Amino acid sequence: MGAVGSMTGLRPSGCDRVVALGAHCDDIAIGAGATLTAICLARPGVRVDALVLSGGGTDREQEERAALAAFCPGADLRLTVLKIPDGRLPAHWEEAKNALEDLRAQTEPDLILAPWKGDAHQDHRGLARLVPTAFRGHLALGYEIVKWDGDLGRPSVYQPITPELAETKVTLLQQHYPSQRHRPWYDREAFLGLARIRGIECGARYAEAFHADKLTVDLAGG
Repeated sequence: MGAVGSMTGLRPSGCDRVVALGAHCDDIAIGAGATLTAICLARPGVRVDALVLSGGGTDREQEERAALAAFCPGADLRLTVLKIPDGRLPAHWEEAKNALEDLRAQTEPDLILAPWKGDAHQDHRGLARLVPTAFRGHLALGYEIVKWDGDLGRPSVYQPITPELAETKVTLLQQHYPSQRHRPWYDREAFLGLARIRGIECGARYAEAFHADKLTVDLAGG
């Protein structure tokens, strides 16, 4: 998998193709927005295939398109937003599975960013469980989303982010998702607070954290 799978962290220099998956519009940006931006800034023209399962044909889709364009500067961004009803992924399993299979046929990613299997939301958790059925042998990192469920776990993979990038992430989240501003957990303190905690855990000021079921490393450098 190259340097992207290094034990020292994500290294954008080894990442030419990224797949970003979300159950809902804003999931990708909340869970991995800063990591995506860091990769895109380091690798101009990197291909980012993004798939979101719900929100298609609504104002949320327009929010998502504008947001991901901002989070992926200079990238070859290809976004698909489906119309699976929010909270109903289990009843639309086949549609979601087919969408992932179609995406898999179009790309050979170096990195997959997706929800993690321990997420309490059934849509997030369901998508996470579908990922290895379509993408086998790929580096898949499960992002986290803070919410009232209290389902934050103990991640094992960290992407340190600069204070400037942490602030940029919060600004873009507030700017591009006005439909979410009324939610009690959707604020600057929540996003920066979690990033600060994850930064402490990896010896940085701020970080985004991920879960990995399997991670292949090349300690011999071959």
